Amino acid sequence: MQDKKTTVLNDLLSQIEQKIPLKDKSNPTISKANVGWQLDHTLKVINRVCESLKRSNPNDYKKDFNVMRRVLLTLCYIPRGRVKAPKIVRSPDMVSIAQLQDQLNEARIQVNSIESLDKNAHFKHFIFGTLPKAKTLRFLEMHTKHHLKIVKDIMKS
Repeated sequence: MQDKKTTVLNDLLSQIEQKIPLKDKSNPTISKANVGWQLDHTLKVINRVCESLKRSNPNDYKKDFNVMRRVLLTLCYIPRGRVKAPKIVRSPDMVSIAQLQDQLNEARIQVNSIESLDKNAHFKHFIFGTLPKAKTLRFLEMHTKHHLKIVKDIMKS
């Protein structure tokens, strides 16, 4: 049985899947990047973060306090245009439907595979600090919703 947090992520992955055919749509007033870039970046983040969780040693987790993390994770909100994506999760200018579909399939596997990890499996974020599994899943939800909202705004144009 899936837990609530992975169910939410799987629902978001289904929303991403629906947007793949629209990958070439763009609106420079909303974002310099097109829909394909947004989707590719989001899937890269999900896959890399899940890999990081799996590689982590739960015994090494140390709880820390981070005001920005607490506020933004509670609100499930990321302000636009404030941070540049790290190189490892930046998307190329051109993304194919096949590449997006492959990453989507990987993301589904990754999300479902982290469910059984220890609660102290963790991911170190460059702004939010060290996140245990539950907060990492919340971050992935927040980040994915952020980019899906950008996609939605691009599509309105």
